[in-house]
Amino acid sequence: MAFIDLGRGGGTAGSTAKPRLVMIVADPGRESTAAMEWALSHAVAEGDGILLLHVNMPPNAAGAGPSRTGSGGSSGSPLTVLLGASAGAAAAGDAEFMETMRAACKARHPRARVRAVCVEPATEGREAKAQTILAESQRRGIELLVIGHRRVSSFLGLRSASGSSRGHDSTAEFLIEHSKCVCVSVQKKGQNAGYLLNTKTHKNFWLLA
Repeated sequence: MAFIDLGRGGGTAGSTAKPRLVMIVADPGRESTAAMEWALSHAVAEGDGILLLHVNMPPNAAGAGPSRTGSGGSSGSPLTVLLGASAGAAAAGDAEFMETMRAACKARHPRARVRAVCVEPATEGREAKAQTILAESQRRGIELLVIGHRRVSSFLGLRSASGSSRGHDSTAEFLIEHSKCVCVSVQKKGQNAGYLLNTKTHKNFWLLA
């Protein structure tokens, strides 16, 4: 079985390589929750630093709003229950759901150095969120970037570079293509069906829960 290289050489969370700084894109929705759940369980290792990054996009901006529903994870998981609270905390503002996500990271990795940062978009336009995340990851020396993969309806008229009308997440695809560090997009598949992962070298990589 092939493994995704997470920047540790062996591609496993249990590696004894030097600690890294892992960035998780944090939004109040199930896609971000799934990405964090996967990262904390499969990618973050002892000693790694975790940076939660939220971009304060205007409500009507392209790519601004992930779905603000439940986590889509296993309802019996303590981690998922804690992360699921982030959707409800979103109504109280960015600080509330970011603190909930930070607490989830500390619950899973008590010794991890966890920071939660909210930033304004650095540019305007369709790729503003992606470009802001990319700039922050490069400026902060991120070694692994994790983002939830948001399924976009083809009815929105979005088309891929090949001209296909299949729904896609332009923010995740932009980061996978342009990030200098390893970037992994994560999509949760049902309650216990596992994760669908994408990187620059792995497309639709299936990982059982």
